[in-house]
Order: sequence, then structure tokens, then C-alpha cells
Amino acid sequence: MSRRHAAERREVLPDPKFGDLVVTKFTNGLMRDGKKSVAEKTIYGAFDQIQKKTGQDPLKVFHEAIENVKPAVEVRSRRVGGATYQVPVEVRAARRQTLAIRWLVDTARKRSEDTMTERLSGELLDAANNRGAAVKKREDTHRMAEANKAFSHYRW
Repeated sequence: MSRRHAAERREVLPDPKFGDLVVTKFTNGLMRDGKKSVAEKTIYGAFDQIQKKTGQDPLKVFHEAIENVKPAVEVRSRRVGGATYQVPVEVRAARRQTLAIRWLVDTARKRSEDTMTERLSGELLDAANNRGAAVKKREDTHRMAEANKAFSHYRW
């Protein structure tokens, strides 16, 4: 990590179809090898499947899924006198969103459906309904922070 100054945050442009910044960030998180059009095709296909399955606005379901996966607290390692403690800390808003996107993409990739579009739509629907692997990841993170509450006085 550079000691000189913090890196400035880059602003992303809204996505072409919905004009939403979060969808763009999700696209960038899903993208592999710089193939943005493939990632966009996957996301928009997943949104179409959500529209067919639920009849609801896919953007609303998407935002609900992101909101349900965002963690409030996480544990960070802190070294004090030769021992390493897992110290619970609150998560900044930008990191909450980034973690939610990362967890949704990772858990969607691990699902067993045939195409990535089906996996992504399934994971987004599960997350919107407060179930699925990404929501479980958030709950595990919260549980770990709760279990290590005794070390919260080591906070920075």
C-alpha cells in the first residue's frame, strides 16, 4: 500500500439500458478479461429472466438483492503484542456495496445451472428473497463479528 496518499475513487458512467450506476459496477465486477459486452449481455439476460419469472421490475429485484447482501460489520485482523485478534469493525458504505457485488458474482459462478445468465438470475432472486449463498455469507460475517465482540476495544 502506498504511504504517500490515498488513491482517488473513479466514477463510473451509468449503464446504457437502465442508466444505473450500481448496474455498471455489477457489470464491471462480473466482467472477465475486459469483455464488458459479454458481461452486459449476461446481466441483461438475467434481468429478462427475472422479469419472466416474477413479473416484477428486474431493477427493483436487483437493488433488493444487493441491499440484502450488504454486510453491516466485518472482522479485521489486528496484531497486538504477538497475538492476532479478529476485531469487529463497521463497514464503510462503498465497501458494503463492493462486497455485496463480489459475493453475488462469486456465489452465482458456483451455482449448478447451465448458463451464467441462469445462475445470475437465480442468485439475484434468492438474494432478493433473503436466501441463497450470498446472504449466508453475509450472515456468517455478522456471526463472526458478533462472536468476536469481546475484542472490539482493540479497534483502531
